[in-house]
Amino acid sequence: MRRIRIEPGVFFVLAGAMLWGTSGTTQALAPDGATPLGVGSVRVVIGGVALVAIARARGLFRGGKRWAPLPTAVMALSVASSQLAFFASVQETGVAIGTIVTIGSSPVAAGIFGLVFAGERPSRAWLLATALAVVGCSMLVASGGDVAVDPAGIVLALLAGAGYAAYTVSSKRLLADHRSGAVIAVAFGLAAIPLGCVLATQDLAWVGTPPGILAVSHLGLVTVVLAYTLFARGLATVPSGTAVTLTLAEPLTAAILGVLVLGERLTAPSLAGSMLLLVGLVILTLGSRPSKQELAASLEA
Repeated sequence: MRRIRIEPGVFFVLAGAMLWGTSGTTQALAPDGATPLGVGSVRVVIGGVALVAIARARGLFRGGKRWAPLPTAVMALSVASSQLAFFASVQETGVAIGTIVTIGSSPVAAGIFGLVFAGERPSRAWLLATALAVVGCSMLVASGGDVAVDPAGIVLALLAGAGYAAYTVSSKRLLADHRSGAVIAVAFGLAAIPLGCVLATQDLAWVGTPPGILAVSHLGLVTVVLAYTLFARGLATVPSGTAVTLTLAEPLTAAILGVLVLGERLTAPSLAGSMLLLVGLVILTLGSRPSKQELAASLEA
């Protein structure tokens, strides 16, 4: 009987995606006083500082070409804005739905940006995924019952997805001249500057408590630094298409934690809408073959 051998890199990619999926639950469990602005900002500041320090220690900034100003600025601002929108959406409409809408809508937004700014013609897979995403989001907004699906939360999740997409599109140009580890470090490092100013306006008393220290450490060091390190290591041996499919573990993890840990309940319409978003993402994944460099630089929340 032939033995099935699983590439070790698969587990690294899965681990990274699952760690991304814990971000929303971590915010929900943070101490009283933790706002979406505070949580999103502290995550980027801690993660950005750590990523820049690691990149410098590894010499990733040496010998690189000049950083193009426009895509670099767009990339950093996209990271900053998407983080704030994501954590705000999670607060408004729940971890499960907020994460699923954000991840499911991001490829749709990326296709629109690619068409408008790069003249990239959308594929049939993208058109089908877009149709499913529109229907899925409509079902989520229209659903009621036990799950608190706030239309404002859906809009915020869509904005977060658009921010992730803008990051991906803008980072493509930079990946041609710079190593993926350097691109990620620059994105989070620069995003930490405006979000550091945001932190100055927030009441951060909760950060000094034991639960607060645990929360911000997990958000910055685990869901950013460790997650991206594991993901990049897995990409060294895992095919691109397989890696993208494996990242579906992020919204799956978020949904499971939302239901089991936070007690969120999904009605039949909201569950069906969420499944349509995930099906669309699977179709888009199987219908495209992104490069490993693009995958390593992609932002998952």
